[in-house]
Amino acid sequence: MNIDNSPDKPISQGEAPLFSPPKEKFFSVRGTVSGRQGFVLGLLGLVSLFALWQLGHWATPELQRKFLPGVDEVVGKIIYLLVNKDFISDIGVSLYRIYLSFFVACLVAVPLGLIMGCFVKVRALVNPTVGGLRYLPAASFVPLLLVYLGPTDTAKMALLFLGCVFFLIALILDNVLAVPKEFVESAQTMGADRKHIILRVALPAAAPQILDSMRNMIAVSWTYLVIAEIVAATDGIGAVMMRGAKFLHIDIIMAGILTIGVLGVLTDILFRNASRFLFPYVYTRK
Repeated sequence: MNIDNSPDKPISQGEAPLFSPPKEKFFSVRGTVSGRQGFVLGLLGLVSLFALWQLGHWATPELQRKFLPGVDEVVGKIIYLLVNKDFISDIGVSLYRIYLSFFVACLVAVPLGLIMGCFVKVRALVNPTVGGLRYLPAASFVPLLLVYLGPTDTAKMALLFLGCVFFLIALILDNVLAVPKEFVESAQTMGADRKHIILRVALPAAAPQILDSMRNMIAVSWTYLVIAEIVAATDGIGAVMMRGAKFLHIDIIMAGILTIGVLGVLTDILFRNASRFLFPYVYTRK
């Protein structure tokens, strides 16, 4: 019996390989998607959503269509507001409120979540309070904020801060607790003190997940934006939507909703790109 021990020969053209990887189906579990496929599928989902919206507009009786304006009407209203109603300044005000309040929330949540994750007794002391506060709806603080701070920008940003800070602390705590114990034990074996373990071990190991938690929580801030700006506001996207509601201008309300959606998607893309730039090794592993 002759056994061919010669090295593998390259497969010539026209010759089928002995083993070919199976083709991934659309619903394959934990499959992979290339960047181009992800873009095309995401675009297809958006087009499908807008198509359903437009079909709903056409299917609505003509006398009631003003209560469900079409995509073209809403986009046209956004352009009109940008050109004639100084809508760009309202967008700028809303972005300022969102990003400043979220930045302050991160200044509180990241150090506190990091310390709670590293020190058991601090976690036992603070975690019950944080766990209870995060279940309180931020909107319930509106009357108190109006009494204490009045209808000011400070009150609006305080609401945005309260809406995300406690959830952000809990998420960052989970991110730090997910750091493998072997990392900490190895650092302790090499003589690292508490400061080095926190700043050189726990924080770098949890940083990609912390940034991902921030990306998820800033989406929650956008949901509280309308609540903050509807209450006694004269500027911002929420105030524009409220003025439209007073006169039953549904197209203005939906223009505000669509604008917030677009700004939210752009913010999400910004965080994703920042994560890919700062932590390329995470995506290389995937």
